[in-house]
Amino acid sequence: MRRPLEFAQHLAIRYPQRLSEAGVEPSVGSVCDSYDKALIETINGLFKAEVIHRRRTWRSFEAVEYATLEWVDWFNTRRLLEPIGTI
Repeated sequence: MRRPLEFAQHLAIRYPQRLSEAGVEPSVGSVCDSYDKALIETINGLFKAEVIHRRRTWRSFEAVEYATLEWVDWFNTRRLLEPIGTI
């Protein structure tokens, strides 16, 4: 069985190879680029502010899962985007 570091190193080598085979361009910048994770960190921040932190306590893990699904559905399908004319 591989140790975690060996597995991570294997993935770090194999991942770009697989992307290339599939004809996919990676969506990350150069190594140690501060912009690599900026979009996901922004989305996570919005989610935490709008869902997680508004409710101080949660009944269960399932309640968090359901709230997450509702928020993702709203974010992807129903939110209004002011920069494109509130569509």
